[in-house]
Amino acid sequence: MHLVKLIPAAKVRATQQAEMSVEVSPQAGAPFGMSRQVVLSGLGLPCNPPPWGLLHAIDMRDGRQLWTVPVGTPQDKAPGSQLLLRHTGMPNFGGPIATGSGLVFLGATLDNYLRAFDGRSGRELWRGRLPAGGQATPMTYVWKGRQYVVIASGGHAKSDTKRGDSVVAFALPLT
Repeated sequence: MHLVKLIPAAKVRATQQAEMSVEVSPQAGAPFGMSRQVVLSGLGLPCNPPPWGLLHAIDMRDGRQLWTVPVGTPQDKAPGSQLLLRHTGMPNFGGPIATGSGLVFLGATLDNYLRAFDGRSGRELWRGRLPAGGQATPMTYVWKGRQYVVIASGGHAKSDTKRGDSVVAFALPLT
């Protein structure tokens, strides 16, 4: 759950300086900026009922939802809780990327994983541990005939995920 507030554009800079622990950003050309913060309980978990993070596939021809899956675990926000809380998902910062082979990659959750999903079913196929939070959208490229997925693993200061300064690349299996 996020608490989002509109701020008059003239007060954005002062709000940024006064509320350093909160994400505050101007909205170019708009009369308001905004502040956004993740609302978590004392246990490090969201205060609203789960699921807390979902990944959806939408048919772009007719707008139908093809599948929805919870994404993320509370492992890095509330250690030990993942044993009791399964399939709850976690809040996300960043988007997915889909490949031509039908894989969907997401590293936006509040845990330190990059995940691969089957684009047809939504089933999680793989997850790779990151050295810090991957609250970003991954990218992909092909080099010397092999496809790679890369993500900035730097964490997210305003959502209190582990900070770092790594860029992590994973090579997809050769087919």
